[in-house]
Amino acid sequence: MTSKKNKLLVISGPTAVGKTDLCINLAKKFNTSIVSADSRQFYREMNIGTAKPSATELQEIPHHFINSLSIHEDYDVRKFEEHALQTIDRLFLQQNPIIMTGGSGLYIDALTNGLDDIPQVDADIRKEVIETYNQQGIGELQALLKNLDPIYYGQVDLHNPQRLIRALEVCIGTGKPFSSFRVKRKASRPFEVIKIALERNREELYSRINQRMDQMIAEGLFEEASLLFPYRNLNALQTVGYKEIFDYMDGNYDREEAIRLLKRNSRRYAKRQMTWLKKDSEYTWFHPSELDRITKFITDQMSS
Repeated sequence: MTSKKNKLLVISGPTAVGKTDLCINLAKKFNTSIVSADSRQFYREMNIGTAKPSATELQEIPHHFINSLSIHEDYDVRKFEEHALQTIDRLFLQQNPIIMTGGSGLYIDALTNGLDDIPQVDADIRKEVIETYNQQGIGELQALLKNLDPIYYGQVDLHNPQRLIRALEVCIGTGKPFSSFRVKRKASRPFEVIKIALERNREELYSRINQRMDQMIAEGLFEEASLLFPYRNLNALQTVGYKEIFDYMDGNYDREEAIRLLKRNSRRYAKRQMTWLKKDSEYTWFHPSELDRITKFITDQMSS
């Protein structure tokens, strides 16, 4: 009799769609733990603006990779791939399935499919590109990328500064287009992946995003950002939810405009997440309230 193959449940979806509540309920049903693939929730210093699970939720179900790093540590998706594979191998000795969740599509892809062999470059080059972004804005990054790698320029999310910064540092550091390293060879994994994506209609999702931002502000998002402001050039802080407040603190606009931009950019971020997910035909889509249907789907996939 053959043993049942290990299954990794990937639960993804845009920001504020309801991933946390669903994953905790699924973890209880399947007596398992949760591995975070949300690259913003890794950092201990970033709490309110990253919508981490509450202290109660973290105690209720074992979570891995949340609060695992400091913003001052050098970390990237390649290190995550290595560390997450080690963690999952260890967890599979006692649990099956294991849940992985997050809205960071690149990090999920790294674990499930592997990464292209893209060279690492001098950290000073990355700092210079980040400084260009902070001083001249995302438009300058877009213009540089269009000149250095028009192929990737036509493929990348042009409103995602992290992707632009990564591509530019490779272009500058290697003298070759970033796109030349993207061969998309799928890695072999010792587990099977079940991919579930969550969605709500646009009005419902956008309302939840706006409400969440109001709640974050009430909980002290501006105060948290002010503590992080001296470190604004660090890679971990190049993200929606902090950049808008940093610009407000620089005097670029008033608090009311900062709040408007926080909500608008969060909605745009959710739209980009959905675009990324829709490109992957391996996802099966559910509304996050459909716990029974999702549980049955997983159970059926586990037995296949």
